[in-house]
Amino acid sequence: MEIKGSAVKSIREYVKKLHAHKFNEWIESLPEESKKIFTNPIDATNWYPIDSAAIIPTQKIDTLIFDSTEKGAWELGRYSADTALNGIYKVFIRVLNPAYLIQRASRIITTFYRPSKIEVIESSSKSVILHITEFGAPHVIIEKRIGGWIEKALEITRCKDIEIEISKSMAKGDPVTEYKIRWS
Repeated sequence: MEIKGSAVKSIREYVKKLHAHKFNEWIESLPEESKKIFTNPIDATNWYPIDSAAIIPTQKIDTLIFDSTEKGAWELGRYSADTALNGIYKVFIRVLNPAYLIQRASRIITTFYRPSKIEVIESSSKSVILHITEFGAPHVIIEKRIGGWIEKALEITRCKDIEIEISKSMAKGDPVTEYKIRWS
């Protein structure tokens, strides 16, 4: 299972920008393979092993910064969406129908993880149900990161009262990962 370099870059940027006082401690806490990735230039177009480039570094963020399991993954997803959907994109996104945005986002997310497949199962003007039906190495950290990304994308479209429930999890043995997403 691999993750795109642009998603890996956002992890380093997140810690460096929002938790600079913990950056060096975070780097030093990483195992050698992860440390090598984060102390060298990260090619945004390259693919990296998901464990050493995303899961382990995010677990270290959870431990060092949040003292909470998986909160770091959610926050990294939010940060990644905020940086990816910034500038000129933000203008276009704000005028999109939120359900349409999530349908497009499901295709966008698959460009960051390979192999992966995400399908829109149900869609209305105030809700969407997404299923991850293929994911090479399911992990709760990545499921949470995707949830955070979706939440921030919806906030950018000015949705209110956003609720995202991960009602099924491939990482926990379900046949799919299911996101039930509602907003007003």
